[in-house]
Amino acid sequence: MSSVIQLRDLQKSYFMAGQAIPVLKGINLDIISNEYVALMGPSGSGKSTLMNILGCLDSPTKGMYNLNGHDVSKMTDDELAGIRNVEIGFVFQQFNLLPRLSAAENVALPLVYAGIAKKERLERAMVALEKVGLADRSHHKSNELSGADEPTGNLDTKTSVEVMELFGKIHSSGNTVILVTHEEDIAKYAHRVVRLRDGNVETDTLNVGHK
Repeated sequence: MSSVIQLRDLQKSYFMAGQAIPVLKGINLDIISNEYVALMGPSGSGKSTLMNILGCLDSPTKGMYNLNGHDVSKMTDDELAGIRNVEIGFVFQQFNLLPRLSAAENVALPLVYAGIAKKERLERAMVALEKVGLADRSHHKSNELSGADEPTGNLDTKTSVEVMELFGKIHSSGNTVILVTHEEDIAKYAHRVVRLRDGNVETDTLNVGHK
């Protein structure tokens, strides 16, 4: 199977007071289409920075990132926004929901930028909410909904299992899933675990006993 993600010597530095602070120090990684990968590592390992780059929210300082046949390493912000809209779906650590919009309107919002008509946008949003058991909350504002973090850090065990079952269904429908987590129990759902340390890939192993 072909790689949907290819990283070659991927580096990222941030500049503070004129000094370069290296965060990613030369990541080489291939992720195959329809893989289920967990990114793990201690605080400061670079996993959040790597996820931001994988999600086209940030660009590398050096190196190559090929996403589904597109070299996104040096794309402009507008070009990256277009890639995000078409190629990538997010579950953010923070809400990132607009407080004045309903749940259905928040879910439908990305489809505005994809040029989808309003009626179809809301129909598709309702289908998505139905899949996660929130159809009856479609008219509620974001502050009336329960939250999730990383994506299961603030959830009880039962709800965490339900969320991970949803990710399993997303993966089973043919999507590539990349999950950032500190929790070993959550990582067990992934088929492959990539561990970072000090801006490098420390280990990259198949999760034989995945749930």
